[in-house]
Amino acid sequence: MSKILIVAEHLDGKLNASTARCVTCARQIGASAIDVLVLAADPAGVAAQAAQIDGVANVLTVARAENAHALAAVYAPQVAAAAKAGGYTHLLAPSTTFGKDMLPRAAALLGVAQVSDISAVEGAHTFKRPIYAGNAIVTVEAPAGQLLVGTVRTASWAAAGTGANAAPVQALALDVALPTHTRFVELSQGKSDRPDLQAAARVVSGGRALGSADNFAIIYALADKLGAAVGASRAAVDAGYVPSDLQVGQTGKIIAPELYIAVGISGAIQHLTGIKDAGTIVAINKDAEAPIFEVADFGLVGDLFTLVPELTQAVG
Repeated sequence: MSKILIVAEHLDGKLNASTARCVTCARQIGASAIDVLVLAADPAGVAAQAAQIDGVANVLTVARAENAHALAAVYAPQVAAAAKAGGYTHLLAPSTTFGKDMLPRAAALLGVAQVSDISAVEGAHTFKRPIYAGNAIVTVEAPAGQLLVGTVRTASWAAAGTGANAAPVQALALDVALPTHTRFVELSQGKSDRPDLQAAARVVSGGRALGSADNFAIIYALADKLGAAVGASRAAVDAGYVPSDLQVGQTGKIIAPELYIAVGISGAIQHLTGIKDAGTIVAINKDAEAPIFEVADFGLVGDLFTLVPELTQAVG
């Protein structure tokens, strides 16, 4: 059986849902024990949230002032040390900006190659992952005799349940020298009352066909009616209609909402890669031959400036 360590992703004292998705993947691997590692200046609050995830055996915390901000160069030596000390067979982190930045550094320190974007489990060391912008799925097998380090494609996994579990929380004392060549300056992020794009159950996205930043108001209006997050295609981001943190796709955010509404988005393969795990896809486009309709469950062909306000009004 496998003993798995998952590095928790968190911000402002809140545990990211990606951690619970990693737990689901770990359970599929067939772990005898699943531990969650929380690095923070004061990890108590995040650790308490992690302890409630079903399937978690232990929550390990490392409290250091240097961990106040999630710097990959600072986290990686501690993650590598914790993985070594605990005798783990697997080290996992979400395939988010956080995981993609931090885990390869930990893998390098551990002297092993990383398996990226795990989307399905075939065995304890055999996995499926997307390549070529999601056009193909490859099966990869890692050596069984060494620690496996991997990022989990969170859009491919449902989040493990919470509330019924009460895992013990243990403080780790790691004697690790931390690098000083990287320091935190500031975190600049958009503030919104809408749901987080990567965790939202509903998402409304707009494309270049909106024509301007002002016209994105109809996307925001529909999203607010649905209680949805707002996304965008790369073309809309490149045109300056919305900030880059709303970009969905291969070079943006990979999401798996229950409902995805694509407005004025043609459906380039790079965009479709980011939404292929969505539950229901609705496409609104004036071009009946747009590629987006090939993957959509429901399609509306027509003028988005007419259809979207009508749809918004129809939503109770």
